[in-house]
Amino acid sequence: MISRLNRIEGQIRGVKGMIERDTYCDDVLNQIAAIQSALNSVGKLLLEGHMKSCVVERIQAGESEVIDELLITVNKLMK
Repeated sequence: MISRLNRIEGQIRGVKGMIERDTYCDDVLNQIAAIQSALNSVGKLLLEGHMKSCVVERIQAGESEVIDELLITVNKLMK
């Protein structure tokens, strides 16, 4: 997960440099799309881990409100 985030951080720095160098807009937009895809991938991994651990534990503890919290989080991720 950390290596993915480090790679994304590098991509963002790269986009900043592209903008500073006045790179062709389509090239910058393609890099932004790649960054968004990478962030979505990290989000999916985190969501999966959260559901398999935190959510399951809270449901087993009788905290059913965790489902509402999870739905709000999923809706935010899908925007």
